[in-house]
Amino acid sequence: MRQSQTLPFPHENRQNKRIPRYSIRLVRDAELDYNDERINSAAKVVDLLMAIGHHERASEEFHILYLDTKNHAVGMEMVSRGTLNASLVHPREVFKGAILANAKSVIIAHNHPSGSTEPSSADKEVTERLIRAGKILDIPVLDHVIIGSSGGYFSFNENSLICDSQSRPG
Repeated sequence: MRQSQTLPFPHENRQNKRIPRYSIRLVRDAELDYNDERINSAAKVVDLLMAIGHHERASEEFHILYLDTKNHAVGMEMVSRGTLNASLVHPREVFKGAILANAKSVIIAHNHPSGSTEPSSADKEVTERLIRAGKILDIPVLDHVIIGSSGGYFSFNENSLICDSQSRPG
């Protein structure tokens, strides 16, 4: 179809409407040096995110790590920045980049500026929603890691809150 081709419609008196055509691509904003180890533990996720100062942020930031079939990071993205104690996250934003990056699986992470790493009920709800969405898309969520301001962390996987056996890092 040419750029401004008109489609035939049965009624001649209808006004033509322009429909935008889009192209979608993944854009690299920056790069982070990484030793290309397999991401097989929450501690490695924490080390990676602490290297970018994720634990020092004054507001909640929700990040996603895209992993290949061998659990090597192929990319990462901040999908949401919230307030002091909340961040709005929707599966559409979380998995959009994962699909474009051809990720086999993902690990989600966010910080708690308060320092507490205990997951809130909202953290648990969003994790469950993202796990369900990942199952539909065949992009499993391997873990959800909460990082405190002092560098401590809470792993949903290590605390058996992600129960699916295919969702184990390894």
